[in-house]
Amino acid sequence: MKALITGASSGIGRDMARYLSKLGYDLIIVARNKEALEKLKIELKTNVEVVAMDLSESENCYKLYEQAKDIDILINNAGFGEFGDFVDTNLDKEISMIQTNITALHILTKLYLKDMVKKDKGSIMNVASIAGFMPGPLMATYYASKNYVVSLTRAIKKELKKKKSNVKLSLLCPGPINTNFNNVANVKFKAKGLSSQYVAKYAIDKMLNNKFLIIPGIGIKCTKFFSKIMPTSLLEEFCYHIQVSKNK
Repeated sequence: MKALITGASSGIGRDMARYLSKLGYDLIIVARNKEALEKLKIELKTNVEVVAMDLSESENCYKLYEQAKDIDILINNAGFGEFGDFVDTNLDKEISMIQTNITALHILTKLYLKDMVKKDKGSIMNVASIAGFMPGPLMATYYASKNYVVSLTRAIKKELKKKKSNVKLSLLCPGPINTNFNNVANVKFKAKGLSSQYVAKYAIDKMLNNKFLIIPGIGIKCTKFFSKIMPTSLLEEFCYHIQVSKNK
């Protein structure tokens, strides 16, 4: 059995690789940081292929697929965020974010899903965020990108169900996690985040048990519930104050 993980050089991607290797999976680990990937490879016991690649460049997504077609599990984990007023944040960074969080995930999901549907087996986990269920003032582009992932993955799940396909889809929507995401996004979470090790194990276990919507942590499950019943204007205000509190 073989799994491909994007964004595997740090955080939950790296810990997913560690856990899947313990379960006996061979791995293809993908990220821009080759040194970090090689370091991870050394500690893993199963066969590991390192692919140092920037997935914000669409052509690399096609190259990755051609290079590594034969997989059983795809985990689309690569992504990052950015904090600040929309009029002030860096446009180039936001375009790169959209290309990584949305375009790369879309391409890889489509290419690998088509093969899995033909074989009538396989699993895909798309990593979104609890942000995918809310508006995101002060992190507008990031929240919007995760809304896309949530909507896309839910729609594909329904299509697969109608086809009676045996391909399994999972949607991971964590809250704050103690990872390098915070440094890249220039935010400081006041609430204590879950460990990436816990989230990685929780997510993989749920995926292997064919769970679709995966939300680690009771607090984040409650947040999603209240986001469904809260008036939109109040939810926007709530999200704004949450974002402001991160940098106080």
